[in-house]
Amino acid sequence: MDKHNTFEYLLRLGDNALILSQRLSQLCGKGPAMEEDMALTNVALDLLGQTRLWYSYAGELEGAGRDEDALAFRRDAHEFRNCLLLEQPNGNYADTMVRQFYFDTWHYFLIEGLTRSSDARIAAIAEKSLKEVSYHLRRSGDLIVRLGDGTEFSHARTQTAVEALWMYSGEMFAYDGLDQAMVAAGIAPDGAELRSHWLAHVGSIFKEATLTMPPADAWMQSGGKQGRHSEHLGYVLAEMQFLQRAYPGATW
Repeated sequence: MDKHNTFEYLLRLGDNALILSQRLSQLCGKGPAMEEDMALTNVALDLLGQTRLWYSYAGELEGAGRDEDALAFRRDAHEFRNCLLLEQPNGNYADTMVRQFYFDTWHYFLIEGLTRSSDARIAAIAEKSLKEVSYHLRRSGDLIVRLGDGTEFSHARTQTAVEALWMYSGEMFAYDGLDQAMVAAGIAPDGAELRSHWLAHVGSIFKEATLTMPPADAWMQSGGKQGRHSEHLGYVLAEMQFLQRAYPGATW
């Protein structure tokens, strides 16, 4: 096993979960209904728990003395490897849920594939996370149907979000050299297979939701996995990392 490659791959897994968790936590107390407010917060907590597992393993492999807190709070934007989709603003509720649905669909098939990883630790973390990730996918898919097949207003807003965020969905399947190395080592599932499953599930939910699915071959944004981010990530990190930046080494 190439420890450096595995470390970098774990950062991608952890960063995706952390940045989306932070975005969802910004909505605590702002949900459209009490039940939804609690659900969003619970999803954020699930993702944060998964982040800790990925970062803890990454820190052990790196062997540089960085724990989960150091990896979360003491890296700059260009050192983060999350997909661009996850740093996009919460926007209205349709924006939030379409972003969540795109991610949840990919995340489910990824985590399900990682349960068969040749890396026993990764497989164990994936197995532990699978129940949560399965719930996330059911929940966001159900809400997309309710929003898309709801009122004329909710349908229009959801369709707009579907189209606006579509260009960020392809990055999840744009495998670079690191991803390919993980596939070759039997650590990660194949990207083309994940995309096939993703397109089929998203298409079925959109059909039920009476939403029009954008073309699969549309142009896609990329760069987040290589540390090239939108301006939005800086604001996310400024809020999330403030305490450690202002008071280095502070603890409760």
